[in-house]
Amino acid sequence: MPQGKRLKYFADGKWKESATKKYMPVTNSSTGELMAEAPCCTVDEVNEAVAAAKAAFPRWSSTPVGKRTDLMFRFRAILDAHLDELTLSVSMELGKTLDEAKGEIIKVLEVVELACAAPVLMQGDALMNVSRGHDTVMYREPVGVFAGIVPFNFPGMIPFGWMLPLCITTGNTFVLKAASLVPQTAVRLLELLIEAGLPEGVVNLVTCSRNEAELLLSHPDIAGISYVGSMAVGRHIYSTAAAHGKRVQALCEAKNHGLVLRDAVLERSALGIINSAFGCAGMRCMALPVLCVEEAIADEFVASLVKFAKQRKVGCAYHPETELGPVVSAEHKQSVIGWIDKGVEEGADLVLDGRGIVVPGFEGGYFIGPTIFDRVTPEMSIGNREIFGPVACIKRVKDFEEGLAVANASPFANGSCIFTRDGYYAREFARRSHAGMVGINVGIPVPVSVFPFAGHKNSFFGDLHVMGRDGVAFYTEAKCVTSRWFGEEDKTECRISTWEGTIARTC
Repeated sequence: MPQGKRLKYFADGKWKESATKKYMPVTNSSTGELMAEAPCCTVDEVNEAVAAAKAAFPRWSSTPVGKRTDLMFRFRAILDAHLDELTLSVSMELGKTLDEAKGEIIKVLEVVELACAAPVLMQGDALMNVSRGHDTVMYREPVGVFAGIVPFNFPGMIPFGWMLPLCITTGNTFVLKAASLVPQTAVRLLELLIEAGLPEGVVNLVTCSRNEAELLLSHPDIAGISYVGSMAVGRHIYSTAAAHGKRVQALCEAKNHGLVLRDAVLERSALGIINSAFGCAGMRCMALPVLCVEEAIADEFVASLVKFAKQRKVGCAYHPETELGPVVSAEHKQSVIGWIDKGVEEGADLVLDGRGIVVPGFEGGYFIGPTIFDRVTPEMSIGNREIFGPVACIKRVKDFEEGLAVANASPFANGSCIFTRDGYYAREFARRSHAGMVGINVGIPVPVSVFPFAGHKNSFFGDLHVMGRDGVAFYTEAKCVTSRWFGEEDKTECRISTWEGTIARTC
């Protein structure tokens, strides 16, 4: 493979050549061609990034919150001006269609806008005369240095949406371990943030292997970890970093289930489900890869699903007419194909096979067509494990109660959806579903960024989610200040309770 453009790491306000001898390939997912090479930064370079963030924290945290939000206002304007450029970057290195890639950058803009409200979001509480003569004020203060460890599937939205805007606007500093498969979008976003006036050391970026990233979990200068990725790694990060006294939010994999009842608007529901299941080539933790369908309408529904899936145009991600782009890499393509093979071995009914698809002129791309399995039973792994590709599974159920039970049996609980016209069942599903994000006739129930991304069960380890007020609370800590000022009569007091000022009633 020929050598591509060699990327740099960023520490203390400077782009630097890595001393590493190991570089990781970054390919165009639609062609398979090498675009760039990301350095596997050394332990010393990761430590350098942490040291830069630590050194920048005292100055940045004491900067007035209004000036910190000024940075976000300028960044927002610059992002808007570069929307098409960033869209193409995501599409080329990851494989999202132009529409999907643009939506990802718009989600970055959305959280940047939320961060611009930091002067309001960081406001504390106050109460005068909480006990006689005592007043208490609660402030929210920045914590320190945070590290972000991110996956490949949202190279813009996750680091520069879910993590960075609230982290730095609340006064913390940040070390980003960017995804090595797709680092160019993160590098470009950081360049634009620097253009907006980012001070030295406030944000630092490295690419490295899991071995070098591991030191972030126990590093004494890291206050918290924000992670998105697999459950096994997320559980390890949560247990290791928490054992070292760090704050952790670990957002992990999913196997979201939808329930289609007999009264659903079938064709409209099928169209929405196609979008949910095959959008972003299924490479998202809010995909809808499993449908529990009432037996009474299952044949008709599956026929509609297959019909609409066949109409989905597979092609080069950055061609405007493409509706389903490639997966991220040759290795990931083989993983998804392995899961399809596994489903056939397990005895599921393969009603639409996406293996072997070839896009003329893009034979080197990592394409997999829409794939649908029917009659998937509870013991089949394809219906229970995250495949992270354009593969949908149909589990036939006799009624609402069985469908809800099947969905809730999953150890993952990011999202769930119900398709129905019955208000009672919609309400019962919302109330009794284990998922943290529930859709009613909505296939992708991700809330806008003023609300948290609220996964449950094995889809999340931690206490405070990303975005919304949860995100602000994760990146800040409460400080309560109680004060008393003496009047003339107070100066003559000769007896003071050992509970002075700490209880509101006289003891």
